[in-house]
Amino acid sequence: MRQVTPLTDGWILRHPDGTGEALPASAPGCVHTDLLTAGLIPDPFLGRNETEVAWVGRRAWTYERDLTAGSTGHERTDLVFDGLDTVAEILLDGRPLGRTRNMHRSYRFDVTGLSGRLTVRFASAYEEADAVRAAVGDRPGAYDEPYQYVRKMACSFGWDWGPTLVTAGIWRPVRLEYWSTARIARVRPLVTVEDGTGVVDLAVDVERTGSGAPLEVEATVGGVRARARIEGTAGTVRLRVPDARLWWPRGYGEQPLYDATLTLLDGEEAVDSWERRIGFRTVELDTSADAHGTGFTLVVNGERLFARGVNWIPDDAFPSRITRDRYRRRLEQAAAAGVDLVRVWGGGIYESEDFYDICDELGLLVWQDFPFACAAYPEEQPLRGEVEAEARENVVRLMPHPSLVLWNGNNENLWGFRDWDWEPALAGDSWGEGYYLGVLPRVVAELDPTRPYTAGSPWSGSWRHHPNDPAHGTHHSWEVWNRRDYADYRLDVPRFVAEFGWQAPPAYATLRRALPGEELSPDSLGVLHHQKAEDGNGKLERGLARHFALPEGDFDRWHYLTQLSQARAVAAGIEHWRSHWPVCAGTVVWQLNDCWPVTSWAAIDGDGREKPLYHELRRLYADRLLTVRTDEDRFVVAAVNQAVDAWRTTLRLRRMTVGGAVLAEAEPEFAADARTVALVDVPAGLVPAGPDEFLVADVADPAVREPLRALHFPAADRDIPYPRPEFEVALAPEGVTVTARTLVRDLLLQADRLGPEAAADRGRVTLLPGERVTIGVRGWKTPDPETARTALYCVEPTR
Repeated sequence: MRQVTPLTDGWILRHPDGTGEALPASAPGCVHTDLLTAGLIPDPFLGRNETEVAWVGRRAWTYERDLTAGSTGHERTDLVFDGLDTVAEILLDGRPLGRTRNMHRSYRFDVTGLSGRLTVRFASAYEEADAVRAAVGDRPGAYDEPYQYVRKMACSFGWDWGPTLVTAGIWRPVRLEYWSTARIARVRPLVTVEDGTGVVDLAVDVERTGSGAPLEVEATVGGVRARARIEGTAGTVRLRVPDARLWWPRGYGEQPLYDATLTLLDGEEAVDSWERRIGFRTVELDTSADAHGTGFTLVVNGERLFARGVNWIPDDAFPSRITRDRYRRRLEQAAAAGVDLVRVWGGGIYESEDFYDICDELGLLVWQDFPFACAAYPEEQPLRGEVEAEARENVVRLMPHPSLVLWNGNNENLWGFRDWDWEPALAGDSWGEGYYLGVLPRVVAELDPTRPYTAGSPWSGSWRHHPNDPAHGTHHSWEVWNRRDYADYRLDVPRFVAEFGWQAPPAYATLRRALPGEELSPDSLGVLHHQKAEDGNGKLERGLARHFALPEGDFDRWHYLTQLSQARAVAAGIEHWRSHWPVCAGTVVWQLNDCWPVTSWAAIDGDGREKPLYHELRRLYADRLLTVRTDEDRFVVAAVNQAVDAWRTTLRLRRMTVGGAVLAEAEPEFAADARTVALVDVPAGLVPAGPDEFLVADVADPAVREPLRALHFPAADRDIPYPRPEFEVALAPEGVTVTARTLVRDLLLQADRLGPEAAADRGRVTLLPGERVTIGVRGWKTPDPETARTALYCVEPTR
């Protein structure tokens, strides 16, 4: 059988000219993390240190270690790199083994019988990008960095939420593999379901040492066993698993996983093996035309889904630091928030097996972008060959995972060509269309026909419509954040909202850690350095000004209001679009996570702390949701029921004053079948008549711990004559109880102000006079009610 020896230890890092001290190095790792460990650079996540380490990405670096291939009784020894970042020359005792220029691929070199000094020389990614640009010509992009000229994680070069930290290194595992006769080079598992029977076709490619010995493969899945011959270097074995249990997205059923094993046999001797977990399910993408335009609806096992999604970026600017436990923690946070789809965004990476394994277990659907984002990408060599090679490798690598349901060609490049003045600047030069409408769909159709492919996001399905037309296909809604009020999310109903969002700063404790010693203010140097969006703070302030009086000179108040605005903005979009199911078939919030401490669109900040938006998502993505909708000719409460059971109950409607008086009420009944939306007309006498009135809609739902509620205030907060909020605070077992004496709108406990490890179990809540709420708090070492009061914020009157 094949033997494997990891090459984790014994590496050193040095400058390529041989000068300077040789430093201990890690594999996996990168230059920045090795320099950090050695204490030679400051932490680039703190203060403005990012600028102090910019030189690292412009240098060449060398990794070295001794290598002894040795003799293990095998015919062949391979040196295997699962990932090299990015442009490298590999040598053994000065003898070249090969060169690499793609972070998204693995590499294998025959080192049989060889030993000596193994050297991996990394050129600067900037140097490679400059050389490619000189050969193929300039291409436009959203940022003034050359990420489109090198097959590397684009956001290494900075983004509107990320630092510019251009990495180099052995970023994924490296090992020696010893084998004889033959090895399994590739397995493509095509998993389908036919009339309740699970069908698995394992297409196997083998590499031989030269011997033409007859070979067989034996496969097992779910207790079913089958054999097939290998003719030359390829073969296929089919298994049929009767009564296969279906894998479902979370909220729709269970996630049974089957062990699939394949053994390569030389006679009856096992010479290699392959093992993965698979799941039986079907997936389709319904893009048929209808009265509203062109749909975009995921269909799993015949069930049409409203996708409750989040966009995923690399969880660390240094991806080699992301462990399986960290993936699990972040993805479990997503699942706990009601998320059922995670889009792996195209400016990042194809994630590790750990990521997809955990999504399989949690029932999180994965939408996988190919790594192209926000730029015109040349289609000439050397890039074209690299693009096809990486696509072929990663499509096959990720095929076993039932969570993977969609391949997407790129992020915003089709839109950019049409709207961002690329077309005249390109003057006929290639820009990536040949990848998205040619190479990539061909690769997916050939290798993975069990999954749908879409050319881009946004994409209307063809050039007959604008790429970002909300009536056709996927839509990115960024005009609202950039220029308008978040209430404008309610002005249209896209078929599928693949990106939208609103910024907010990270948690207070995260800012304090990232900016040690700095007096915090919205325009302090450190806060501005950790705000990467163009005019980001200006957009935050303009967004606030539409609703609140700006809190001049009060950072704590600014921090609360900007976090509140983020939660409200995303709520405005999701509530509206969910209420229009099935015309709108999904929302994918930008974004779940951050890669460092920064003001951004994330729900979970760079230190892993949950912002108020995170808790808002738990409400917005629950199976059942109430929202108030003001259509042109109707004022309605929408009861969104994504649960498996019908929802039949009584709605309690109250028209109230901000002083607490009930002016009118009614209790209409409604019925929402499973996976449907019921609209309940609000009687004319319950419609708020002025800025001092609002509507309360409540439903007592036995499936949740407290009533579902929707509120409608017809005016901006700055125009509402709120009473001065009054409430009592008391300690409760493992938390804090707040009792309202007046209307208390959008009460928020910023638990991390009680201590860096403290966290609350909920976000904003509005209390009517006499109501109370208990907020769970964990990690608070010295509870007392007066301290709790200092961490409680709510909307206050402006006059």
